[in-house]
Amino acid sequence: MHPEIARIHELLARGGYIADRTIATSVYLSIALRKPLLIEGAAGVGKTEVAKVMARALETDLIRLQCYEGLDATTALYEWNYQKQLLHIRLMEGSDRPVAEREAEIFSEAFLLKRPLLDAITRAQAPVLLVDEIDRADEEFEAFLLEVLSDFQVSIPEIGTVAATTVPYVVLTSNRTRELGDALRRRCLYLWIDYPTFDKELEIVQRKVPGIDAHLAEQISAFMQLVRRVRLEKTPGVAETLDWSAALIALHREHLDRAAVEETLGVLFKHQDDAAAVRGQWLDGILDGIRTLEGAGRPWNGEAVARIADRLQPRR
Repeated sequence: MHPEIARIHELLARGGYIADRTIATSVYLSIALRKPLLIEGAAGVGKTEVAKVMARALETDLIRLQCYEGLDATTALYEWNYQKQLLHIRLMEGSDRPVAEREAEIFSEAFLLKRPLLDAITRAQAPVLLVDEIDRADEEFEAFLLEVLSDFQVSIPEIGTVAATTVPYVVLTSNRTRELGDALRRRCLYLWIDYPTFDKELEIVQRKVPGIDAHLAEQISAFMQLVRRVRLEKTPGVAETLDWSAALIALHREHLDRAAVEETLGVLFKHQDDAAAVRGQWLDGILDGIRTLEGAGRPWNGEAVARIADRLQPRR
């Protein structure tokens, strides 16, 4: 492994992120080439966490722009502090200073409210700019963002052009609720994060859930591998795995059985149809698969879990 990639891998691990070589390489290249990193994958697989750990690894600030339908350039860039401007205007009443001079003063940087994009390009130390769930924003905002990422400068009519003091590190995430434009994709490096393998998920659970029993961690990780093979409205991700692990510990559960799973279905599944389908159609088969693994002896490995998963149902 390239020494710098190995260092990034170590920094990510130190920050609590279980990364494989592909993720570490993508993060390293994004930093080295100063190119935005576009990360796609299902919800809950750790896309946003890459940016958070990246900021900790670089010992810099994380600036997050959460995208949503209707997000516009003004909200993402800047707004004027109208209340502060009005107060200042009242304080200047009766002043004999020229009107043009007073107007220039109230439309100065002192009255500017920096939103994430402007904040990111005006920091003295390059931050990590996280543009989260860019697929939720509309195509017009995507085009505007592409322009900002190309030049790292913005135009404010009352002040002029503001260029980046230092070019920020940029991470964009997408859940693929809509297809992103080719122009934005060409501007970025690309990383796909899939659901973790059994071995990786087990390591995540053991590191992220303090005090969890080793056997319970194995059962949970195997259960997640198996449940992701069935057709669901919303497949649970790593975030749900960790929440479920914590819930089972809080309920003092030491192993998985039907009762333990049924009383915590609401932690794993956020759609009633999914919970009902797992309870009625798949739960017995999944638990039988875990019992089969237990009968084969431990420690378990990814190959053994995959063989059981293939018997349950083909991957979609």
